[in-house]
Amino acid sequence: MMEQYLEIKAAHPGLLLFYRMGDFYELFFEDAEIASKTLGIVLTKRGKHQGMDIPMCGVPVERSEDYLHRLIGAGHRVAVCEQTENPAEAKARGNKSVVRRGVVRLVTPGTLTEDTLLDARTNNYLIAIARARGSAGA
Repeated sequence: MMEQYLEIKAAHPGLLLFYRMGDFYELFFEDAEIASKTLGIVLTKRGKHQGMDIPMCGVPVERSEDYLHRLIGAGHRVAVCEQTENPAEAKARGNKSVVRRGVVRLVTPGTLTEDTLLDARTNNYLIAIARARGSAGA
């Protein structure tokens, strides 16, 4: 499982990784330390990696929008990694198979569309710049 986490995390540098583990999103290593401090939640540990304890914290899936709002408000960006198959499917693939997971959403101030994550009393400005082929400087 940790090998899968590290692979997905490497593909999303600079983002905190909400890694789905059943009814929780868990964060590990530096992400856990950052989230624990930002959210005021307990930092614990889960197993070892290269002989060192793995820092871990987690948030319940049903309250994840609240935690995402707080993390985005504090200037962080989050990659949400969901289970893309159920445990029975993983078991059918083999005795020690890990449930497949993948990032399904990147949450940044510029990608927010949910009313629950936006403050209706303030503006959320976005800008897009495109350069057409054949234009000057291309």
